[in-house]
Amino acid sequence: MEKERHVLVVFPHPDDEAFGVSGTIATHTKNGTPVTYACLTLGEMGRNMGNPPFATRESLPLIRRGELQEAAKVLGIKDLRMLGYRDKTVEFEDEGKLAAEISSIIEEVDPSLIITFYPGYSVHPDHEATGRAVVRAVSGIAPEKRPKLHCVAFAKNCVEELGEADVVHDITPVGDIKLQAIKAHRSQTQLMAKDMEEKLKKQDPQTMVWVNVERFWTYQF
Repeated sequence: MEKERHVLVVFPHPDDEAFGVSGTIATHTKNGTPVTYACLTLGEMGRNMGNPPFATRESLPLIRRGELQEAAKVLGIKDLRMLGYRDKTVEFEDEGKLAAEISSIIEEVDPSLIITFYPGYSVHPDHEATGRAVVRAVSGIAPEKRPKLHCVAFAKNCVEELGEADVVHDITPVGDIKLQAIKAHRSQTQLMAKDMEEKLKKQDPQTMVWVNVERFWTYQF
């Protein structure tokens, strides 16, 4: 994995960072690279309340804030930004205003790499809106000064239309940290994490690849 000057991660929900990129984040922080994570919402409209339930609709935002802080600590993220947008409404925000806020963060931290969702290939409306705003922010930077933009895509047609991911990381050395980050989001991942651990013990091939391999598409402007 290439050594970066600074990595900026921009996702809309607590736990977005855990599933697809936490191994990459952990590798960067272990290499001494600072990581800034801008999380747009607190995931307050999440459907899961724990099992057995330990959250209510009213308490969920505070619980998910704590889970996000715990995951950031596990991953070595020292600069966590909670931007205060509302879950499931990011698509209705003024894209120019959101892009301007992201641009301000980019100017402040001067990342050499930005990680976000690939617009058009990330399924959830909040994912799509976030990816579009990040692309808009980065497109406003002179080409010779732009940071690399690595995007997460998981729509069924992403490989068919984008080709195979051009950035693939084997994060096996930090796989245990990735699992800790996933488990930190307990209200959302409790049953899933338990099932995942059981499959890893049995060395289920699909689960092994899902946990240990993280893939990105470099956005082409």
